[in-house]
Amino acid sequence: MNKTREPKPIKTTHWTRHLILYAILPLAAFLIGFVPMWVKSRECSGQLLEVERQLSLTRLDNALASAAIDAQRGDYEAARQSASDFFTFLRTETDREATAVFSLAQKARLQPLLTQRDEIITLLARGDPAAADQLSDLYVAYREEISH
Repeated sequence: MNKTREPKPIKTTHWTRHLILYAILPLAAFLIGFVPMWVKSRECSGQLLEVERQLSLTRLDNALASAAIDAQRGDYEAARQSASDFFTFLRTETDREATAVFSLAQKARLQPLLTQRDEIITLLARGDPAAADQLSDLYVAYREEISH
């Protein structure tokens, strides 16, 4: 006689329920702590990007202003170094594909300022007083372009 045995239904025991509960509770506790920290992290990341953008703009502005002031005072070597820093920073920021510092329109408007680099650096290296006026004009042009 072949009796086919029917499988016994699986009974959830008290012990199995506790095991599932003990697995779910730590996961829920983790998520309760993780989600607010993740949201805060994303918020701080956005703030960090804005602060880095402002720092880059300030760095550019400071380098060019220092160059103009040093040239006005007749300290052409310090002016040359600051002007070189400005043009290097500006080139780096305008060449970046993904940058939060300048929009595409600003990048296009700033490109002509880079063409003055060699002339200004040469005037400063020679100690030519005309460099002070050119740096002042460059500073005004730069400020106008980034304010649009």
